[in-house]
Amino acid sequence: MHVAIDTSTDTASLALFENGGVVAELTWRCGQNHTRQLMPNLDYLLRQFGVRPQDLSGVIVARGPGSFNGLRVGISAAKGLAFSLGIPIVGISSLEAEAYQYAETGLPICPVFNAGRGEIATAVYRRRRGRWLQAVPEHIDTVEALCSGVAVRTLFCGEYAPVVTERLRECLGRKAVIPSAGTRLRRAAFLAELGLKRLTGGDSDDPATLQPVYLRRPSITAPKHR
Repeated sequence: MHVAIDTSTDTASLALFENGGVVAELTWRCGQNHTRQLMPNLDYLLRQFGVRPQDLSGVIVARGPGSFNGLRVGISAAKGLAFSLGIPIVGISSLEAEAYQYAETGLPICPVFNAGRGEIATAVYRRRRGRWLQAVPEHIDTVEALCSGVAVRTLFCGEYAPVVTERLRECLGRKAVIPSAGTRLRRAAFLAELGLKRLTGGDSDDPATLQPVYLRRPSITAPKHR
């Protein structure tokens, strides 16, 4: 039994995975309440299906980019499970997990997360010839700069995508494909699928060194000394 934890944004998600399938999944709007809500919801999910922590054989966690507080909470919980239970841990890009649920569309997939200061965190993924690939690395950008690099029909997804939908359509017209609201919910089951691919290949992260990926330093940092 594997558990997947995603606290990248105001939407949090948990999934239990076994034998290649979803046993249970819980997704909810938590706002900035990751600290108070994550562990009680994880305990609830485990209890509902009679799963003990000792039954877990691996933990998969979204490593960012995303909310500073949310990522710290999720990764700390995942590392705590990995250390205490002696099980492997895998960190997966939050942008990749967002994009993966649209892999079968055959289109380039561009997840869009709010990065603050009028900017976005984004990347581009695509399934090509049966392989899931990252076409453009994770980076910080503006919507205008993003649009200037789009030459073909591209699917835009992510919790922040509806906020910039009008700008995307103004810039790109029919080249911008925006999924309906009902399909935009980020689900930990897709995070679990990506993590299991690494685990079954014998690949995992060091829980001592796994860190959140923010792409940008927090706005409040220690002053630089000359």
